[in-house]
Amino acid sequence: MSMSESERIALAARLHVALRRKHGRVTDTEWMATNAEYAAEIVRMTRAHAAETKDEDLYLLATRLEQAMEPLARAARLAARTADGNPPKPRPRFAGGLR
Repeated sequence: MSMSESERIALAARLHVALRRKHGRVTDTEWMATNAEYAAEIVRMTRAHAAETKDEDLYLLATRLEQAMEPLARAARLAARTADGNPPKPRPRFAGGLR
């Protein structure tokens, strides 16, 4: 069952507060709840911190966010496919082609 946007924002807010308190990290709650790529990076960073500090609660929050964002991530992957059905070629991340 997929979460509504308000439920994803509430979950993102819980993760934001936990990261702020435990890691000193500030995140963008609304962007986290609506952008699958940003949410995936927050999940990656949170899991790394949770593993380093052995924080099971933080790890579980990251897992819940990942699960909540899966429908949006799937839709983004489908929308990004080219007309021939293949994924698009990676774009340079920065001006001038730096990676």
